[in-house]
Amino acid sequence: MFAEIREKKSISLLLLSLWGVFVVLALIPGAVLAKQAASTQKKAKMDRNQPIQIVSDRLDAYDETKNVIFSGNAVATQGDKVIKADRLIIHYKENPDKTKKKEIRGMGETGDLDQVEAVGHVIITQPGRVVTGDHAIFYQDSQKVVMTGNAAMREGKNVIVGHRIIVYLDEDRGVVESDQNKRVTATIYPSEKKQEKK
Repeated sequence: MFAEIREKKSISLLLLSLWGVFVVLALIPGAVLAKQAASTQKKAKMDRNQPIQIVSDRLDAYDETKNVIFSGNAVATQGDKVIKADRLIIHYKENPDKTKKKEIRGMGETGDLDQVEAVGHVIITQPGRVVTGDHAIFYQDSQKVVMTGNAAMREGKNVIVGHRIIVYLDEDRGVVESDQNKRVTATIYPSEKKQEKK
C-alpha cells in the first residue's frame, strides 16, 4: 500500500515538473502565482465560448442521433487549442427549447455542443504542450480531454507515456494513469536555466 502511495506521489510530482509548475514555484512569489492561475482560468473560460472551426475531406450529418462526422484529415480549432485526427465525431445535446432552432446547413436542428470524439492518429496541441494517442474525447462543459491508446503527453523535450491521459484544460493540469499491462513512464529533462544557476 505504501509503495502504491509513493508511486502515485512520484507520478504527481513528475506531472507537476512536466507542466513547468515546479520551476514556477521555485522562482515566483505566491501572489504572482495566484494572479497567473486566475489569468489562465479566465483565458480558458473565454476560449470555451469561442467558435470551433472544423476542416475535413468529408462531412456526414445524422440529425436523428445529433452527430456530425468529419472524416479525412479532420482538424478542429478553438482558440489556441487544436485537435487533429483521421475522424472527428461531434456529439450535440438535445435542444430542450424547440422554439430556438439552431440550423446548420444540411444538418437540421442541433442543440449545444456536448463532446468531440477524435479517432485515429489523434494530436491535441495547445501552447507549450502536445498530447497524442489513438482515441480522445473532448468534453465541452468540463473542458476535459481523455486520451487513450498509446497515450503520450509532451512539453518541450519532456515526455510522459501511460495507458490513459486526462487533461483538465481549465485547471492547466493533467493526470496520467497506468493499467495492468502498461505503467506510467516519464522522461524529464532538467531545466537549462536551473542548471546554469548551480
